[in-house]
Amino acid sequence: MLASEGGYVNHPSDPGGRTNLGVTQATWENWIGRQSDESEMRSLTSDKVEPMYRKKYWDAVRGDELKLGIDYLMFDFAVNAGAGRAIKTLQTSIGVATDGAFGPVTMAAMKSFEPVKLIERFSQAKEDFYRSLNTFDIFGKGWLNRVAKVKAEALKMV
Repeated sequence: MLASEGGYVNHPSDPGGRTNLGVTQATWENWIGRQSDESEMRSLTSDKVEPMYRKKYWDAVRGDELKLGIDYLMFDFAVNAGAGRAIKTLQTSIGVATDGAFGPVTMAAMKSFEPVKLIERFSQAKEDFYRSLNTFDIFGKGWLNRVAKVKAEALKMV
């Protein structure tokens, strides 16, 4: 996932602003409870951001409870678009109420869903989401490449 996120960027068209290892400055500041600056954002390492990734994204999508491949699919999208959106995308893909809460109904439906079919549906929903964004013309090619890469890796894991 970190390979997809890459290093430090501050693209003028990216609403996230300063970002490193997929962590926006606002997300980092919320995590550390204070303001940060460009120097701090540039100096982020995987060791520094790992606890935040675990709590805010992996744990939020219940990664430890998901089938291999589905865990990667969910975690990657949670990091890129938020845990709530990842959960709603899962819910839409498996045909349960789209409330953003990863409760027992969602878990049971997900566990009974055929993994390859779920990966296909989820990946298509991700692509549809990215295409709906007003910055698709700028970042779309990279997003679609990421969808394809994550889908292929998830399918290998299953």
